[in-house]
Amino acid sequence: MVVVSSGGGGGGNAWAKEMTIRRRMASIFNKTQDHFPCLKDYNDYLEEVEDMTFNLIEGIDVEEIEAKIARYQQENAEQIYLSRAKRAEDLAAALKASRMNPGKAAASDTAAGSSQGISSSAGVQGQYAPAAVGMSQPRPTGMPPQPIGGSSDPLQGDDEETMRLRAERGARAGGWTIEMGKRRALEEAFSSIFI
Repeated sequence: MVVVSSGGGGGGNAWAKEMTIRRRMASIFNKTQDHFPCLKDYNDYLEEVEDMTFNLIEGIDVEEIEAKIARYQQENAEQIYLSRAKRAEDLAAALKASRMNPGKAAASDTAAGSSQGISSSAGVQGQYAPAAVGMSQPRPTGMPPQPIGGSSDPLQGDDEETMRLRAERGARAGGWTIEMGKRRALEEAFSSIFI
């Protein structure tokens, strides 16, 4: 059982604190690789942001880091605003594309995900655009679940043949076949003979 204290004391939920800090830092330090002339500069930027994030989470030099964040926000206010607007546009486009045509939305979903560091190497199937604040996740489209044993079910009735067909279909739906059961019974029978 997990107990989370909601008081303002030092105990608090460490995970929630870390996520709050990471979200805040990601919304301020939101440059992409396109903002840098080379990969090394971008990696240095990411490392500096992660060092500041870690120090904030652990409570190390908090005032110094907060001053650095405020200075960065003042110097880069326009870039921060433009990056947030672009991200919102990408998410809105991906959401619209996923609602309009789920098959062709893969390219937009991948583009929106890559700006957030989400890897698309797992394939495009089954991906959704990340939800923006206040927006709900898009729902999968297609045929809704069909009830078992409805009026369109040809296997109604309680006779022996219908029961056998139902059992066979149920086993196949679970990945089993009659031959697999027979083979296992034979293997178990013959393996116990020679013991």
